[in-house]
Amino acid sequence: MTKAIRTLALCGALLATTVLATAARAETAASTAGTAPGTTQSIAVPSGVSYELLGRWDVDRLNQILVTDFPKFAGIDVAYTPARNAVKLYRVTYPSVVPEQGNRPIVATGLLAIPDTGGKSFPIVSYQHGTVYGRQEVPSFPDQSPETQLMLAQFAGQGYIVMGADYFGMGDSTEPEGYMVKGSHQMACHDMIRSGRSVLDTMGITSDKLFLGGWSQGGFVTMACLEKLESAGVAVEGAATASAPIDVFALMNGFLNFPRPNDAAWLNSIVILSAFAYENYYGVPGLARSVLNPDYYDAARRAYEREPFEASEIPTDLRKLIRAEYFDPQFFAGSAYGRLLREAQGYRWVIQSPVRNYYGEADEAITPGVGKMAMTYQQAMGAGNPKVEAISTGPTTHRGTYAKAAPEWKRWFDGK
Repeated sequence: MTKAIRTLALCGALLATTVLATAARAETAASTAGTAPGTTQSIAVPSGVSYELLGRWDVDRLNQILVTDFPKFAGIDVAYTPARNAVKLYRVTYPSVVPEQGNRPIVATGLLAIPDTGGKSFPIVSYQHGTVYGRQEVPSFPDQSPETQLMLAQFAGQGYIVMGADYFGMGDSTEPEGYMVKGSHQMACHDMIRSGRSVLDTMGITSDKLFLGGWSQGGFVTMACLEKLESAGVAVEGAATASAPIDVFALMNGFLNFPRPNDAAWLNSIVILSAFAYENYYGVPGLARSVLNPDYYDAARRAYEREPFEASEIPTDLRKLIRAEYFDPQFFAGSAYGRLLREAQGYRWVIQSPVRNYYGEADEAITPGVGKMAMTYQQAMGAGNPKVEAISTGPTTHRGTYAKAAPEWKRWFDGK
């Protein structure tokens, strides 16, 4: 695997011409040599960004994802529109900052997927991925990310550029994971879009439409990114989510105080990942120890740091995993952990862009109430802000909600 190059300050017309020529030679060589990952050199573009060709997925591979692979992953059959074109895949390495740590500079990675049609102008979809348990189950390692594969087949295979940040601590990042850390998620997404566009500029490719989409954790990141983009004056044609935990404090109160019979066993991961991430990113020493029962702390730490552990070491019963005092709503709300979770929301501003939040009525992680929160909040303002619509996908599971929502996203985006 090619390592990320250090930030380069490149300027001047002559140097830009050299970069373009180098990119063309490298891509020609990659096409001649084949499509195996890691066979090409990183190509530098202005602003400290670099990219490398990962491979080319043809139409047959993309349609196999739609017909066979993703339905198997989601456990539901959905009629997707077939892919029409092959797709070239690139890993982008880009500079960003950690806002929770005084804008400390870091390096992040993400995916850029371009329709292989010879065209020079395409709409862009920035896809924000859901919670994963392997550091490389993210967009820039598409072979390991079924949810990214669906976006590639349904969007990039039908004329959309697809971008996707790996989030801080994921992909090739050397940072600790910034799970549900709002400011860092916003920067990862915002800077991936900016950096992806700089790569497109180098390639002579333009776009006049930007869309956002995200599932699960990525639905929260999508809404947080939309807030960041709107504050920066970046036009977004539409933002769509599926199973989005847009208010993590409300979601966690449900897990602790109003559990449902169908709550997922893997909800323990949300507690573990957020507790350690908040400790690291917000600088609260001992936060995770204050949340987790001591018998399970070490195994939970290894899970967060992606070190070897046995799933049986961590209980799925939250009353065993979490200290008893957190089941007192007043204690939870006043705790350092609870106060930080209250900031993890993605709907409490006057939303200017069209938004559709899809939710499943049998989702084992995200309740219909949380799924509809953005619309409810926006409509509570006076006569109501009509920009946000919550849409049910029926009695779908967590994965099934995404499976059914993604083609609806595309139909909506196509009409804009």
